[in-house]
Amino acid sequence: MSKVTFRERARYWFDNTMSKGTASLIGWLAVVSVGLIVVVAGLTLWVAPEEPEGVGHAGEVLWITLMHALTPSKVASDKGSMAYMTVMFAGSLGGLFIVSMLVGLLSNGLKQKVDRLRRGRSRIVESGHTVILGWSDQMFTIVTELAKAQASQKGTVIAVLAERDKLEMEEDIREHVGDLGRTRLVCRTGRPTEPRDLALMNLASARSVVVLSPESEDSDAHVIKILLALAKRQGVHPPVVAGLASSRNIAAARLAGGQDVHLVDSDDTASRLIVQSSRQSGMSVVCMDLLNFDGGEIYLRTPKKLVGVTYGDALHAYQTASAIGLRRPTGVVLNPPMDTVINADDEVIVIAHDDSHVRLAAGKPSLDEAAIVVAGKRATEPERTLLLNWNGRAEQIIRYLDGYVAPGSVLEVAADHPKAGTSLAGLRNLTVNVKDCDTTDRFALESLGVGLFQHVIVLSDDRFDPHHSDTRTLMTLLQLRDMQSTLGEHYSIVSEMHDENNRALAEVTEADDIVISDTVIGLLLAQLAENRHLADVFAYLFDSRGSEIYPRPAGDYVRPGTTVSFSTVVESARRRHETAIGYRDAERRNDPPHYGIVLNPDKAEPLVLGERDSVIVLAER
Repeated sequence: MSKVTFRERARYWFDNTMSKGTASLIGWLAVVSVGLIVVVAGLTLWVAPEEPEGVGHAGEVLWITLMHALTPSKVASDKGSMAYMTVMFAGSLGGLFIVSMLVGLLSNGLKQKVDRLRRGRSRIVESGHTVILGWSDQMFTIVTELAKAQASQKGTVIAVLAERDKLEMEEDIREHVGDLGRTRLVCRTGRPTEPRDLALMNLASARSVVVLSPESEDSDAHVIKILLALAKRQGVHPPVVAGLASSRNIAAARLAGGQDVHLVDSDDTASRLIVQSSRQSGMSVVCMDLLNFDGGEIYLRTPKKLVGVTYGDALHAYQTASAIGLRRPTGVVLNPPMDTVINADDEVIVIAHDDSHVRLAAGKPSLDEAAIVVAGKRATEPERTLLLNWNGRAEQIIRYLDGYVAPGSVLEVAADHPKAGTSLAGLRNLTVNVKDCDTTDRFALESLGVGLFQHVIVLSDDRFDPHHSDTRTLMTLLQLRDMQSTLGEHYSIVSEMHDENNRALAEVTEADDIVISDTVIGLLLAQLAENRHLADVFAYLFDSRGSEIYPRPAGDYVRPGTTVSFSTVVESARRRHETAIGYRDAERRNDPPHYGIVLNPDKAEPLVLGERDSVIVLAER
């Protein structure tokens, strides 16, 4: 190999300095400028030592040369010999080149800086902010709910990092969410899996971090990679909440993020809510009210005055809040035995419309003993359920349903999906039959004998994109509702959809429950980002073990048509070892947005419950 020459080394060094950016280029331009000024000044002193007139020393010549280099037009006003004019013209010509280069470099450097700011590549300096990593349709729900939760606080910030243009993210969020009130939105463009990009978010000062599962074939792998990047960071680690699409990846995500990461299993949560809603009409509305920041919210309180009091007595302790359980050192328990004594290290779990409403009541409740009904528990009987369409969580839904129903129950699966009815071995209580059916076809639906079923579940078909799948679901719901009207049949209908914007359209079908899976997961992530201690509470609510939310006939608690206070309803439920948290007005069951559901009413509020109304309770099955 030939030896590297001095010329090659010099050129290599020069190329490296030129590649260092705008500052290096300006530095070289300054060197050239100094050289030009010195050369021109020297030539002037040599060829025209007496010019220009009135100049006494070399410093003045340097100054005149500098002015000609920076302002080439000055040569037009020069006077003197031909030699002097030639040298000044050459200096002005060189200056014209240098000034043009300088303007171009500054313009390009400024443009690069503006583009960098536009892309959102500067490090944020906020503290106590909520960071959202990744992008999905859940983004709009989370930002909306966080803005509501922080509406009373000044200077709150939501910071978003995703692989999208900064301005596009801000425009999309403002278009879908609207006014954020006092909450400021800060977006940055970058990869949440890259430590360098994570450093832009000032995570050490963040209040909490939400990791979203993107809409892609390998979304959970992306979430796990983000959790690995967060775990490997140096410094303070804020609480992290992450959403996963599949239950199969929970163990891997737990290993990647550590025990302090709260994982939300999207498939599992949506499946449980669909099953519970199919059996208890209004369940999805109750859960949405508890998950959002509009109505009743869940709080944890440690009231010293309730230490030593039983849980049953604590049900009447709040006037404008409803106790639903205890958070103990051993874990969360909702609707514990009524004789459970509240200890000093326990926290009471309550539902209230606002934090300021969680106050102890003055005096004892006013009860109407004559209105309280003593009713026995209803025996469970075999049920018939119709499942329309099929998707990836259908198997999980059927297995959860199998744990709820009485032995001898029947499930009919009607779908034209190639995987419909597969992998269902080991069911204990359900007998499953599968039929090939186009669920948007009226005649195909009528051939199923829908009137023979008590419950109908309409799933979103995962063979189509979310928009098309929701359109097909709407078609099925319209057919079912028309069949009910024409044939005089009645059965509960719960449907699964993707887009929250389609809820208003689905309300025309008067479906009993509409589960928007992305919205539910977004609400849950927002709740946990605000208060990580609620993770166990919501996990208990969605679990089939222990107490669950049930709308039950009001006539089992108080005499129909009698004016009573809600305290009387609470007392009647307490004697049945249940916790009453609200009621449903049957006359308003089709009126959005609450569909007749009233959670946490004032306990002194007078109300009249009829035969068709329901009391919403936490109870064992």
